[in-house]
Amino acid sequence: MEILTTNEAAVVAGVSVDDVNRAIDRKILPISLYRTTATRTVSRDACLWIAFWFETADLLTSAARQRLISEGSSRCPTWVELRTCKLQESRAIEVGFQGLWDEVNGRLNELGRAQDMVIEDPEILSGTPVIRGTRIPVYDVASLIEADTTSVELKDLYPRLSEEQFKLAQVYAKARPLRGRPKRRSLPESRRISVSKKHLRETSV
Repeated sequence: MEILTTNEAAVVAGVSVDDVNRAIDRKILPISLYRTTATRTVSRDACLWIAFWFETADLLTSAARQRLISEGSSRCPTWVELRTCKLQESRAIEVGFQGLWDEVNGRLNELGRAQDMVIEDPEILSGTPVIRGTRIPVYDVASLIEADTTSVELKDLYPRLSEEQFKLAQVYAKARPLRGRPKRRSLPESRRISVSKKHLRETSV
């Protein structure tokens, strides 16, 4: 997974899609790390720099962050090299990326597992994306999680799925969101959780 869509990059970098687009539009990233042709895409390396840019906003000036990104992408051009890359911002400040690299790489691997978990087979629900080895639509599972369905209720509805599969379903849906405004999946009437009026007012804002 060396080239990612903006949605995939947002998941890997741990930011919003708007943040990814902002990094492109404001030319925060070196031009070699993204493409803006028919579909916007970014390189795997760009995800580290996007995460770095937003995570250090309160620690470094935008000029310093821009300089470090430019220098780092030049001095440490491969994904493996980035992990141990160390840059000198000043005589008193040295910037290392190992901790951030580990987090970003962890989310990258998680995205890979999520995509491997889902298949689209014309013979299964007319090609609806389902969790491999089942006929369970991945977006149905993700929608229930988004609706704050408890882990107990999820397991009751889908006893064949593991905790890992529930988590990966959510990752997949964020990385590859359905177009338009899909109808949110809800629990059957007998399983719905009662909520207070106060909670309803808060969630409707």
